[in-house]
Parts: sequence; structure tokens; C-alpha cells
Amino acid sequence: MSKVLVTGGGGFIGGHLASRLVELGHEVHLLENFSRAVRDSYLEGLLASPSVRLIEADLTRPESAERVGTDYEFVYHLAAIVGVANVLRAPVAVLTGNVRMVDAALEIAARQTRLRRFVFTSTSEVYMGTLEKLGLPFPTPEDVPLVCPDLGSKRMSYMLSKIYGEAMCRAAQVPATMVRPHNVYGPRMGLSHVIPELLQRAHSTREGGNLEVFSVGHKRTFCYIADAVEMLRLAAENDGADSGTYNLGNQSPEVTILELARLVVAAVGKRLCLVPKPDTVSSPARRAPDTTKIRNLTGYTSRIDLREGIQRTLQWYTAQVFSGAEQSSR
Repeated sequence: MSKVLVTGGGGFIGGHLASRLVELGHEVHLLENFSRAVRDSYLEGLLASPSVRLIEADLTRPESAERVGTDYEFVYHLAAIVGVANVLRAPVAVLTGNVRMVDAALEIAARQTRLRRFVFTSTSEVYMGTLEKLGLPFPTPEDVPLVCPDLGSKRMSYMLSKIYGEAMCRAAQVPATMVRPHNVYGPRMGLSHVIPELLQRAHSTREGGNLEVFSVGHKRTFCYIADAVEMLRLAAENDGADSGTYNLGNQSPEVTILELARLVVAAVGKRLCLVPKPDTVSSPARRAPDTTKIRNLTGYTSRIDLREGIQRTLQWYTAQVFSGAEQSSR
């Protein structure tokens, strides 16, 4: 079977992707610097497999690329500096760090003697400038023009680093495929995202208490991690994906954040009063990808609906994080 390198392999998507690849019989090497990922029982169990090797390295340091071998068939570049707190605190570090990591990952890919595909995970936020300046069609296809936003906004540094990363991949002399994940959720994703954050607050709120919900009218589509990983893997392994860009996620159903909160409360099993709060600054009112391209490429449609995905996520967080057994990723 194939030998695969996953940068950011200790993180949310990287860990789940690695687990699925091992299940299918691949040899997987995880490159991770643990700036955000944690060594939880999930990762330790993964590393216990004879098919998995950990490479502790920081791709923002050029010399790290030299430590990686040259016989990988697939290189998935998932490592990035993410998170609103990082973006607001150090936007220059987000811009330069992410670009350095793409450069290092592409250098690794260029040295491979058996490379079939380099996969770059971009972001749904590349559409933010277009939304701000021109407006977007919904669901949003990959071929809408990407418009530069206000360069003085710190929040835009992450988005700009990903657009630049996509341009680098297109210019590089390697078979590269770009994916733009949209609201992927599930176990191990960290608590600073809407579904685990709502689950945590609902879990800790007393019976009959109030649960504040921000941006209640904003709409999203969500994709459970197992489905997202399968789409990602199938796209990478399909020769027809070469040099293409694909939205990764679900096109429907769209739900409001208020509807999402109701599903969360139902999963937790408490009687809570939902209290609407103001919209979150810089949060788009709507986000729904057109996933026609990736469905046509892979033939895959999601198997896990939102209600079941929330339940699975709650079960994991209750056992591993809310109980205090383990630390959540940041």
C-alpha cells in the first residue's frame, strides 16, 4: 500500500485522516510540532500502530524539510497557524508562517521520487473578500472570483495566507490538488468552534438555565469529520483531481445557528432556555458550498447527518474532555 506524509498530522483533520489511511493499510508518517495539537489517547493509540511514525518538526523552520524522506506517494499539507486569537494577536506571524509552511511542504513534495499527489487544505474563508465586495451566490462554487479584502483588517491574514498558498501550489511543478473545507466538525477539533463550544456550555449549564446563542440567524452547512476525510482521501487518490480546486463539505442542509443550538440542547438532554445574542463581528451571515465538483469526482455523499454527528461529538467530548480525563486541543 501507499506511503503517506501528513503535515499537521496530530491535529483534528490530520489525526482522523491518518486513522482512516492506517485502517486501509497505508503507512503513514505524521509531521507535527504540537503548537496546537495535543498528545491525547486518540493520538497515542494511533502512534502505537506499527504503520505510523511521528516526525516532530516545525515547517516554519526551513531545515525541518530536510528531515523528511523522499519515497512518499501522497503528501497532505494540513499544517497551518489557525484560530481567531492567533490571527488577531499576531497577523504577520500568521501570514508569514503559513506561507513558509506551504513553501517547505512543496519543497518536500518536489523531492519525492514516487509522488502521486500533493494535497493542500485551503479554507472556506477565501471567499470572504468576494462576499464583502461583490456578494456571493449560494451555494458557492469554486470558480467565483477571489477578491482582495480590506488589507488593514487583521482578521484577513489567515485568508490571505491560504489564497497565496493556493497560488503557490498552482505554480509549483508538482501534481497538486487544493481543497477548501467548510464547517467540518467532530471529536478532537478543539473547543473554540461553534459545535463543541455550544456542547460544552450546554453540558455545564444547570437544568432550566439559560444558554446564550450568538449570530442566531446566520446559516451554515456542517460536515462530520468522517465524511470530510473520505471526500479528501478519494479526491487525492483520483487522478482526475490533478491541479483542481474543490469545496470540501456538505451543500445541504443549511441550518441557522439557533437551529443548531436546539439540536445541541436536544443531544445534551436538558431543558435550557436559548437566549439570542448579537451577531459575532466578521462572521458571514451565510456559508454554503457548492459541492458538485467533489461529488462528481469522488462519487461520495455524506453518510452522517447533523443530528447523529452532534451526538457522536458529544459522546467523545463527554468521555474525554468534559470529564476532565484529557485536555482539548487549542
